[in-house]
Amino acid sequence: MTNQAISMYALTIDQTVNAIKVGGNERTVLVQGHMGTGKSSILSTLASELPTHTACYFDCTTKDLGDITIPNIAKLDDGTGFVSYLTNEELGVHLNKPIILMIDEYGKSNPSVKNAMLRLMLERKIGNYTLHKDSIVFATTNLGAEGVGDLIPPHARNRIVMSVMKKPTNMEWISWAINKELDSALLGWCKDNPHLFYSFEDVKNPDDNPYIYHPKQQRASFVTPRSLEACSIWLEQRDKLDDTTLTSMLMGTIGERGAMDLMAFVKLSDQLPSFESIKKDPKNAKVPTSASAVCMVVYRTLATLDKDWVDAWLDYMVRLDKEAQGMFANGVRDPKYAKQSMVMTNKKFTKWAMDNQHLFASDKK
Repeated sequence: MTNQAISMYALTIDQTVNAIKVGGNERTVLVQGHMGTGKSSILSTLASELPTHTACYFDCTTKDLGDITIPNIAKLDDGTGFVSYLTNEELGVHLNKPIILMIDEYGKSNPSVKNAMLRLMLERKIGNYTLHKDSIVFATTNLGAEGVGDLIPPHARNRIVMSVMKKPTNMEWISWAINKELDSALLGWCKDNPHLFYSFEDVKNPDDNPYIYHPKQQRASFVTPRSLEACSIWLEQRDKLDDTTLTSMLMGTIGERGAMDLMAFVKLSDQLPSFESIKKDPKNAKVPTSASAVCMVVYRTLATLDKDWVDAWLDYMVRLDKEAQGMFANGVRDPKYAKQSMVMTNKKFTKWAMDNQHLFASDKK
């Protein structure tokens, strides 16, 4: 029952960021999450939302007790003296202004490091330093069930707020990936394969999902949101690589099964119309025959569209099936879509939207 409750109330990355922003100046939230799911990106997101704060990153796995504070011997005029302690600059406590401190991989740190960080996480003090009252502190670690060495002793857990961040769904990740302009073939593959984003906790037999990490089966490489982003780097350069090399690089990134399936999907890209054909002749440019290839065209456009060819794209888009048109509209309407204003203020899109309001939710499943 406890595991069910934890799963039910696991937060998305956006909910996690908001919770830290709201209460992180008083209580330290320890974000537990699956590997490669964006825990480290919380810092950059908070930094963009809180521009008056200075982002500070402290990697616990690379630290020992002596890396946190060092003695500073001061001598008085009467010959006596005392020892004070200087802190590591990565902690940012010496800045005397609002900071966002991310204590990364806390669960994997040495016991001495765990203990040394407790006062900072609870009282916002370390040595003779006190954090600015508006400073935000949070920590990250992997799920204990992943079996990668994350251990938090009870006395430490009682000083912090334990929170679980869930893996994104395929559509949540695609929404992020569009703004990152990741490879359209990769996005199309992810849309067709939601199981790439399943949790190992929901898979009793590791063989039932050979793509993801599972603590009960040794896999050299596997699919995570992080490794999928790495795939895009290779796919964007595929014109410079032969198929054997590209497949080998993908195998080393997401594993054998994932690489083989992704390569089969990538070959669909041969059906895609070129950008130039859509821009110059949208009413005659090639329309893909497979649903997967159509999906790739839509995602490619969402990622690369600019104001010079919005009109041309809309002339082309109406030649696609209604589901694909709805997919594009829903992508534009996503609050995080970076080019939303550019498209929504276009007169052709406004007219299309008025005529097709019933499609706006067609791709939200």
